[in-house]
Amino acid sequence: MVEFSLPKNSKPTKGKTHPAPAGAKNTKRFQVYRYDPDTGANPRIDTYDVDMDTCGPMVLDGLLKIKDEMDSTLALRRSCREGICGSCSMNIDGGNTLACLKSIEDCKGDVKVYPLPHMPVVKDLVPDLTHVYAQYASIEPWLKSETLPPASGERLQSPEEREKLDGLWECILCFCCSTSCPSYWWNGDRYLGPAILLQAARWINDSRDEATGERLDELEDPFKLYRCHTIMNCTQTCPKGLNPAKAIADIKTKLVERAG
Repeated sequence: MVEFSLPKNSKPTKGKTHPAPAGAKNTKRFQVYRYDPDTGANPRIDTYDVDMDTCGPMVLDGLLKIKDEMDSTLALRRSCREGICGSCSMNIDGGNTLACLKSIEDCKGDVKVYPLPHMPVVKDLVPDLTHVYAQYASIEPWLKSETLPPASGERLQSPEEREKLDGLWECILCFCCSTSCPSYWWNGDRYLGPAILLQAARWINDSRDEATGERLDELEDPFKLYRCHTIMNCTQTCPKGLNPAKAIADIKTKLVERAG
């Protein structure tokens, strides 16, 4: 479970109730976080009774049905609907996940939907990702090489070299892991967090990259890397089944080996 922190430390009030259409016999109640900072009003929880006989099986299906048919003012992000883009990451039923991969049937009781915790809220279920993307840019997530590419134009890897990237390249930057990490909650201004450190590990482990030493130098910092205390929330919550905690431990190991 991930503790949810509200903006301004304010407790959301009970909001509006939107009943299901007349005659609906199979309904599921959604309790959805609503907040618009431009209004100055406190957050609230709106209730929607969704007709499941005319709704898809995933939480994102329910949210889109709410927006399309019940309340067009609801704000959320979504794109691929296949667990690839990471846009619809949010806190559902107490855990961070992707709404397109979370089955409504798996939710215990009412479907409780909040934005990613401990992030500024743009509106409703939309978090402000400006800071985390600036942190992503800070690790320079691209191939860095002084050596000219071969005449073929491709920088080849052996199968063994390519295998070292498995469990790293699959990250979709949904930030479910970073926003479930207490160390990132309290030190997010300086600690890079599990999502960004996993991305850093992806380039550190790439045999084609020639800036490994430079990348390790940038991470050898009491806050950027070492605020990780191996709490493991990141690995538990990753909707892609990745292990950010292991990636962070591998970076620490490389720094120790280099010093030795």
